Amino acid sequence: MTPKTVSPLEDGEDWDAFGKPLFDDPSARAVSRVGVVDVGSNSVRMVVFDGAARSPAYFYNEKVMAGLGQGLAETGRLNPRGRERALSALRRFALLAKGMDIGPLTCVATAAVRDAADGPEFQRLVEAETGLRLHVIDGAEEARLSAQGVLVGWPDAQGLICDIGGNSMELAVLGGRSVGARDTSPLGPFRLQQVEGGKKEQLAHIRKHMARLAKVVGTGHEKLYLVGGSWRAIARLDMERQNYPLLVLHEYRMEPDGLLRTLDWIGKQDISDLRAKTGTSAARLELVPLAAMVLRELVETFGPREIDVSSYGIREGLLYEQMPEKLRARDPLIEACRHAERTQSRLPGFGKKLHAFIEPLFGEVTPARYRLMRAACLLHDTTWRTHPDYRFEACFDNVTRANMAALSHPERVFLGVALLHRYKNSRSGSRFEPLFSLLGPEQLREAEILGKAMRFGAMFAIHDPADAGRLAYNENTNTIELTLTKRGAGLFGEVAEARFSSLAAAMKATPMAILPA
Repeated sequence: MTPKTVSPLEDGEDWDAFGKPLFDDPSARAVSRVGVVDVGSNSVRMVVFDGAARSPAYFYNEKVMAGLGQGLAETGRLNPRGRERALSALRRFALLAKGMDIGPLTCVATAAVRDAADGPEFQRLVEAETGLRLHVIDGAEEARLSAQGVLVGWPDAQGLICDIGGNSMELAVLGGRSVGARDTSPLGPFRLQQVEGGKKEQLAHIRKHMARLAKVVGTGHEKLYLVGGSWRAIARLDMERQNYPLLVLHEYRMEPDGLLRTLDWIGKQDISDLRAKTGTSAARLELVPLAAMVLRELVETFGPREIDVSSYGIREGLLYEQMPEKLRARDPLIEACRHAERTQSRLPGFGKKLHAFIEPLFGEVTPARYRLMRAACLLHDTTWRTHPDYRFEACFDNVTRANMAALSHPERVFLGVALLHRYKNSRSGSRFEPLFSLLGPEQLREAEILGKAMRFGAMFAIHDPADAGRLAYNENTNTIELTLTKRGAGLFGEVAEARFSSLAAAMKATPMAILPA
């Protein structure tokens, strides 16, 4: 059913099924630009989040593959070259933060710094030379923050999250928007490199720790959410093997059998060839064979039905930590689209009016389809500055490759096709055709109808199409009825009539314009 619209509040604020926009709320402003630094065993990264607080944009994002934890299991100390590279990166990050005039950076360090004998010394050195305080977190806290990062992207995520770093691997159970049982293990690729005895001993080591983890977090979780660079590298290789058309890692979904076939395939490939095909860094690909061994045992031990890749982890978990509950409860997709409309469209606020105008054509829809309709209407005008001949391409590209959360790959393409038809009648011969394969014929038709409804409604009346007329679909006569107001009769010119007829043709219905009495 269509979600029920919330009645206006007594103060006159216009709420709806998605709540009142929170851009100017103090709680939203407080997390609208937040800088975090994650000092991991393999990489050191600084991210500055900006924009819609519930669906963060990456204002700044820089990573250095320092290799701080390389050799730690053997020496007990941080890698000397890794220390130099990490310290150099942190000096730069501190200066960048001052240049951006943001508040204090939130800095966390994970397995390498917490396990190394010289970890405390490194902390003191970092603070003395950069002014940054590294908060060293234990494995359970690392698991919790990673799980919270997944909640940024999937507010209703339920299942098991697995975050792999260079020296450790964390598991946590998610359900009911909260983090449950969690634990850590020494199953990062750097640690596994130090296990003597070759693959046989490495596999025994992995299985021993998997059995222990299974007792802590349980098995049989329907979904497994993967966090971490090694997992993303494997997912990118899965895309390569299957010639998958949409190279967006976030919310990329795999089935266990297909993933296991990819792991077999990786073992037979030349790493340098894989690097050339995917653009993955040599430092990352070097760890893939060991990570693949861990992932195989993970899948076979915990038996998920679906494996989902998350680009969000500890850094986003730190942002989630600072969100008030009313922000956490919001739909990340709708909040991102609201922010895009507010900052990029000609008439902020028109998207909601457009949605209300075209909604009667679709009858009762599922909540999932309702939110996609709203998202499309909010985004319908955000590429208006693009050259008119390329707007349909720009909006398709923007939405299919955008940094948006809570949006599956088929949903990205559905939105893309709808927005393409907002600007263009036909999609035939489009360079995007390979991506259309992610939708079935009926989904493509529904996206086209939505796009052509927006195409008509957006130009019919600039202020508010409801002032000009009312749309309805008559199922008995298979007609689309446009009941015009006096104002609307004057606005229903040749171009409007042509777009109304195109909408009717997409619906395989008869158009009927009803003049005012």
